[in-house]
Amino acid sequence: MIVKICGITRMDDALEAVRAGAAAVGFIFWPGSPRYIDPYRARAIANALPPFVTPVGVFVDQPADYVAGVASLVRLGAIQLHGRETPESAAALGRPILKGLTLNDSIDPWPDSVVLLLDAHDPVRRGGTGQTIDWEAATRIANRRRVILAGGLTPENVGEAIARVQPYGIDVSSGVEQSPGVKHHGRLRALFEAIHGSHVSPRS
Repeated sequence: MIVKICGITRMDDALEAVRAGAAAVGFIFWPGSPRYIDPYRARAIANALPPFVTPVGVFVDQPADYVAGVASLVRLGAIQLHGRETPESAAALGRPILKGLTLNDSIDPWPDSVVLLLDAHDPVRRGGTGQTIDWEAATRIANRRRVILAGGLTPENVGEAIARVQPYGIDVSSGVEQSPGVKHHGRLRALFEAIHGSHVSPRS
């Protein structure tokens, strides 16, 4: 199962996430986030990642040329969109896409090639709220297509979330932090211990 640790702003946090078992790390390039990171700082961190770890860039309604420029600079393996982007504008970026949606959004316009990231509704912060979503509703979507489950996942609840939703992957940010953008290494390790102890085979 894909585990993405998002909101990375520090080198040691990224490397600890990798040691714990993360398959992807997320950099937030939207200035409205308390976890915003400068693209050049993100590039230095991304360059230190092993080749099997995917750097993902998070954007919110930002110009396509900016997104493309950052993606090239940081060598992003995927782009995560959390605004009002359309399938057409996403496809034009030419990279694998994760689309952040709430349970109130329609998934129908998005092709199966796009992985849906289900998160709590927050029009201001656009993620990283610590709020869980309705896992039963998320399960119905996960029955139909690839889903990355986000929203308030912690070491304490991630095992139950995986068991109930059986997602393609999970995305965790605030649940392993000591403050926005600063990861708590003990909670990172506890998260992966809980994941490995869940004994659930997620959907492929």
